[in-house]
Amino acid sequence: MMQIEYLIPIVAFILAAYSVIGNDVIQTLGTFLTSNSDKKWWILWLYASVILAALLIYGWYVHNGDVSYGRLEQIPLPENMALWYLIPPVVLIILTRMGFPVSTTFLILSVFSTQAVIEKMIIKSVLGYGVAFVFAVGLYLLIANKLESKESLQRSGKSTNRKWLIAQWVSTGLLWGQWLIQDFANIYVYLPRKLGVQELIFSLFIILGLMAYLFKTRGGKIQEIVNSKSNTRHIRSATIIDLVYALILYLFANFSNIPMSTTWVFIGILAGREMAISYRLNKHEMKKSRNVIIKDLYKVNVGLVVSVLIAYLIGYLNSNY
Repeated sequence: MMQIEYLIPIVAFILAAYSVIGNDVIQTLGTFLTSNSDKKWWILWLYASVILAALLIYGWYVHNGDVSYGRLEQIPLPENMALWYLIPPVVLIILTRMGFPVSTTFLILSVFSTQAVIEKMIIKSVLGYGVAFVFAVGLYLLIANKLESKESLQRSGKSTNRKWLIAQWVSTGLLWGQWLIQDFANIYVYLPRKLGVQELIFSLFIILGLMAYLFKTRGGKIQEIVNSKSNTRHIRSATIIDLVYALILYLFANFSNIPMSTTWVFIGILAGREMAISYRLNKHEMKKSRNVIIKDLYKVNVGLVVSVLIAYLIGYLNSNY
């Protein structure tokens, strides 16, 4: 029995890492993968892996073994972890396979959190969606004609592609770093809040292996969310999306250490961008854009409802068994 109890956190961590990487990483690196589809997968993986390893080791060292950058301070690890704690990452894997951009913050962390913490996470995430949407609408209303029209994209051509390629790799690195600081908590919630050297190395090896699979398969089902949006295959467009996303995550990371849904921020940016581009360049497609936005918002809300239900289910199981 003790052996099973010891294995549950390890299995749960591996499942959580797989599900979070499969669902959330595409929101951060999706435009990077799309606009660099001509490059070998392992080059892109190596770039992302170096940043991840550096931030993980840095956070572990600076925070005395806490790789979550303090975001699990209000979310304690249960003394006894039963089998039903495996439910959240398994459900997340299923939803990811179905193409739902689910909030891993809600689905994974809600199970360990009190009602007060869950409410704070929801408020912060909804605020993140609103800020991202409004900011993206305002920005793209200003730049859509100049930077997102077919004519401007064609003019950018080969003469500026190299400059924009460098800019995109830099912006992706900034965004990737901000996302990791936010979402390490989702991956490591099943492990002790203070990791030893062996636990750190083991977890890093698992995460990098799962990322290699993701990059080799070019993102899987969730990548369709990115590919369906206007011009995301163009390096210049992808660069601007990444910079906006990184800026908003940075602002919220410094706002408080309460975890938030980066998924909601991502969907908010894409929604605001799509609305502004349609209004400026393709007014006849406004209805289609609204339908796409509603569909994406519906999917993340499904994840929220499922997360709350699972949190209540596990709370019930804990109190009755």
